[in-house]
Amino acid sequence: MMDRNADAPWSHFDPEVYVDLNYRTPLEVDLLIVRLMRDYFSGCFGAGVPGVPGAVRGVDVGAGANLYPGLSMLPWCEKIILLEYAQPNVEYLERQTAPAGYDGAWDAFWNELSEVPAYAAVEPRARFSEIVRVERANLLDLDGQRRWDIGTMFFVADSMSECPDEFLRGVRCFMDVLTEGAPFAAAFMKESVGYQVGEHRYPAYRVNEDRVRESLEPFTSELELHDLHHMVRPGHEGIILALGRRNSEIAAP
Repeated sequence: MMDRNADAPWSHFDPEVYVDLNYRTPLEVDLLIVRLMRDYFSGCFGAGVPGVPGAVRGVDVGAGANLYPGLSMLPWCEKIILLEYAQPNVEYLERQTAPAGYDGAWDAFWNELSEVPAYAAVEPRARFSEIVRVERANLLDLDGQRRWDIGTMFFVADSMSECPDEFLRGVRCFMDVLTEGAPFAAAFMKESVGYQVGEHRYPAYRVNEDRVRESLEPFTSELELHDLHHMVRPGHEGIILALGRRNSEIAAP
């Protein structure tokens, strides 16, 4: 029987264990992803932010215990929302956005971002606490009425369910909250068979480059895929990073 999103033990997710496993000692693939995302977003916004200065709104969908997608949007946004469903992750993110500043584990990722002038001009801890807020929400319940101008989704649509329909719905729900022309970054575990965090196992839908491309192309005016052949744990075959822009199409229900 396939595990659907609602069947997974999200209330028992341990963010501290997850950070220790994946981010406390930065992995080369994450630093590579950060550089690719940094350069792509910098190219999209160029010397300045399009439209009204400072009016860009950012969202990280299914943020989990990962701050670097949010950090990657910091120079461009007046407000960033971290959407997360698992209550332990919500509490972790609320601690990271408190006035005291985020944990030192994230400094290595900011160091990669700050190699580019737009990021180097930002004092990240103060800015993160000032403009980033956490909201509890389920990706599959997003109604498309909340619109953001830049967005990220890292290891979410493919890492919450074994069901192809929930994977496709997750991608669609993410893309449908982005405004036309919005830059985005989305990452997927390639051919994942599920993953362990502490004592609990979580489901995954097996994707490859073709499945990722097919799921995103209907919603994009620009799309580049990076098939990164880095193994970070047993049970997958690499990571796929998608960078692109939202088109004007309305997502089908």
